[in-house]
Amino acid sequence: MLLDILRAMPGRIRSWVLPNIRAFIEHRQPVIWLLSLIIGLSVAWAAIGFRQLIGIVQLYWLGDTSEQVLTAASRAPWYMIIAGPTLGGVVVGILISRFIPSRRTSGVADVIEARALTGRRLSLREGIMSAVTTAISLGAGGSAGREGPVIHLGATLASAVGDRLNLPDYARRTLLAAGVASAISASFNAPIAGVLFAHEVILGHYASRSFVPIVISSAAGAIVSRLWFGDAAAFIVPVYQITSYWEFPAFALLGVVCAFVAASFQFALLSAEYLARRTPIPIWALPICGGFAVGLMAIAFPHILGVGYEATDLALWGQLSLGLMLTLIVVKTLATAITLSSRFGGGVFSPSLYLGAMTGGAFGIIAAGVFPELASSQALYSILGMGAVAGAVLGAPISTTVIVFELTGGYALSIALLLTVAIAHGANLALHGHSYFQWQLEMRGLFLKDGPHRSELRNARVMDFMTLPGDNTEAEYYDPESEVPSLKARDTLETALRVFDSSGHKRLPVIADDEKRRIVGWAEQVKAVSHFNRRLIAASEEEHR
Repeated sequence: MLLDILRAMPGRIRSWVLPNIRAFIEHRQPVIWLLSLIIGLSVAWAAIGFRQLIGIVQLYWLGDTSEQVLTAASRAPWYMIIAGPTLGGVVVGILISRFIPSRRTSGVADVIEARALTGRRLSLREGIMSAVTTAISLGAGGSAGREGPVIHLGATLASAVGDRLNLPDYARRTLLAAGVASAISASFNAPIAGVLFAHEVILGHYASRSFVPIVISSAAGAIVSRLWFGDAAAFIVPVYQITSYWEFPAFALLGVVCAFVAASFQFALLSAEYLARRTPIPIWALPICGGFAVGLMAIAFPHILGVGYEATDLALWGQLSLGLMLTLIVVKTLATAITLSSRFGGGVFSPSLYLGAMTGGAFGIIAAGVFPELASSQALYSILGMGAVAGAVLGAPISTTVIVFELTGGYALSIALLLTVAIAHGANLALHGHSYFQWQLEMRGLFLKDGPHRSELRNARVMDFMTLPGDNTEAEYYDPESEVPSLKARDTLETALRVFDSSGHKRLPVIADDEKRRIVGWAEQVKAVSHFNRRLIAASEEEHR
């Protein structure tokens, strides 16, 4: 009996293993793994080049290429503080008005849009121009972050690879996320956070077959970054500890305060963008005006210039007074809103960390004044504030928590950080209802938070499922006087289903946009519903494989 079982084992093993290997190859996983490694290495070098370009631009007006912008600006004469952002605005205005068709730099929201609309390609030329424009913006003192542009640059490079190799949709989305993971890993020396951010924010799921390529790409980005910049964390934090478990109510209260700061920051960004769109100032002059305004503010508060890591470090080390930190929360919010609305390039992650560090530091000083025997160090509250504000603004509490761990090396405060970030995220949703990226996408008519069914209804077009007339079929023309409604090829699936439902017809003509109203195809209700079901099934399969 045992011998019979042993003899049968090889055949059974083959029957188990071979189908898995066959599926692994058919889904082109070996190719995707190799491409993710290539993308990870390429994106890491691009991220390094991006950071170096920021330093080169900064050298010409501050005489320093490091991230110690506050120290360099404190030594510079007042007229250089105004001239740097203003002249940077001149260059940015020329670039966005002449070389970037969308008249704005790109960021994380564009990557999410490209993932949701698989047919929307990220232009390699526009992505590179956007990165160059953003590097000039930040090097000239623009008050914004470098994470969004680097993420978009990484996704652009990954998208170019997927498009040229004609990969299936799920593979292109996976490589897009792999490029993002490498960008975060290389930019912040945070490989674990890069993996989580790519899943949580870009893909919106944790599919097994996407995990390995994303990890490969993120690891490659981290290795290249550490070989170039070293293995140190972005922020060197002092020794801290949680004094008492009785402090956890204070941590929860800090989460609520950070949610108000995050919501106020987002409302400031939204309001400034609204005003910028209504202003009569031409697009090329907007960055000049914005740069001049930021320069004027920086004469009194040079802490707001650039990415702001040095000022964030000072808050972590308790070297800023309570009054200054409260003031910088307001001034940095205004400076970043002006910077981004005036078409300077940049992201919101670094400003969110900045605002969180100031909020947490100020809260820690106040808590220590009220309960001196129970309050922990200011550094602890600053770290918690960084994670809370950034998590609420980005709408990514999990990856933001890990990013703060990796940026600060602060794994000992996991419970407190998780609690603070979660409460800030929930309170921000109660106040604002959106993350910053969701607001950007909804301004473009893309409502991803409603679920995959609404996304598929709005992303699919009539042209995707309509029946074309035969080659030898005589041309037909639509009669507008008829009782039968018509559709157009670019109408959404949602529009088509509504027309089918309201008219009671099961087959509708699809007409051209020209004046002759030529019928270019026929849309059938059964095919529309079938197409919708197929897209939902494909989305569900991608999320669970």
